[in-house]
Amino acid sequence: MFAIFFAYPLGASLYQSFTERRGGVDVWVGLAQYRRLAHDPSFAHSMLNAGLILTVQVPVMIVLALVLAVLLNQSWLRVRGTWRAVYFLPAVTTLVAYSVVFQVLLKTDGGLANQALHALGLGQADWLNSPGWARVSVIGSITWRWTGYNAVILLAGLQAIGREQYEAAALDGAGVLRVYTSVVLPQLRPVVLFCVITSSIGTLQLFDENYVLTRGGPGDATLTPVVYLYKIGFQQLDFGYAAAIAWVVVAVIAAVSLVQFALYGRERDR
Repeated sequence: MFAIFFAYPLGASLYQSFTERRGGVDVWVGLAQYRRLAHDPSFAHSMLNAGLILTVQVPVMIVLALVLAVLLNQSWLRVRGTWRAVYFLPAVTTLVAYSVVFQVLLKTDGGLANQALHALGLGQADWLNSPGWARVSVIGSITWRWTGYNAVILLAGLQAIGREQYEAAALDGAGVLRVYTSVVLPQLRPVVLFCVITSSIGTLQLFDENYVLTRGGPGDATLTPVVYLYKIGFQQLDFGYAAAIAWVVVAVIAAVSLVQFALYGRERDR
């Protein structure tokens, strides 16, 4: 089963990355597809977009998730289970429902976001057709979808910290801010780093959000490597080049993951 569903497809895609389709036949071209990739401005732009989303969206999302986890951990909060389910819901929302929600929200004419801006006396934004606003829309949609998911993970980390540690810090005269900065955050650091690692990997594989909202546009403004791979493979039917893109993306994800897991291991061993 492993050979059928994993090893064979993996080997076939690797082989295909060294071939080119000519006259209905796969012809061996060696590293030609990878050399082509090295000089492809669209692929370079897609990697830059992924890097931008990673460096902007992931830190914002982790901070919001941490704040949300702290709030959900408060004893005074009623029906906490319901709130946790509500905040986790976007992560399990179907792609169709997700698409409908954000199309209604971000439509230029009559969208809820522009109606809110109009009510505040501000001008409308072309959320999905302007390069800058399209990036904001994609980053916002990813943050909406995955903040609650990371908050639940961080909440589990918070609940693993014994109540006596909070009480001991309070007896030492520490205020709320000091308790969180000196007691909570140091112990939560491995969990935060885990969330950063998984979110970074997810960002480098980003497809659903930007394809549903913008198809990678306008132009290449929200094009990411996996969307570009999809266009090359399934719209242009250039499977050899698409396979080369896939393997380069895998290599980048592996490199980023190794660095982050090394940091995670160092934090865990402290």
